[in-house]
Amino acid sequence: MARRLVWSPEAIEDIESIASYIERDSLWYAKAVASRIVETAETIPDYPEMGRVVPEIGDGAIRERFVYSYRIIYRVEAERILVAAVIHGSRLLQPFAQRIEGGPKSNFRAPDIRGIGT
Repeated sequence: MARRLVWSPEAIEDIESIASYIERDSLWYAKAVASRIVETAETIPDYPEMGRVVPEIGDGAIRERFVYSYRIIYRVEAERILVAAVIHGSRLLQPFAQRIEGGPKSNFRAPDIRGIGT
């Protein structure tokens, strides 16, 4: 049985920040990038091991998938997949390490990308 996908509040904020940044140049691309990130994340519970182990951490339970230049970093747990962060590939991972490696448990909603550009 597939685990359920859960988004940390910080990961939702990450997507909102990414979309806001892109939106300065193009509302269409902001929506496209945010949509692709969410769509990709929604496929993770079916094959969580498809993502590579995050090399900076080296823990088999902490993996990532890529969308354009962004890293969707998630933690595989017994009953759920927690999306802990969505960051640009050029950013250092160290400032995000605490929330990725074991931040507080969360049962928050998926990002609502419909509000982008309104």
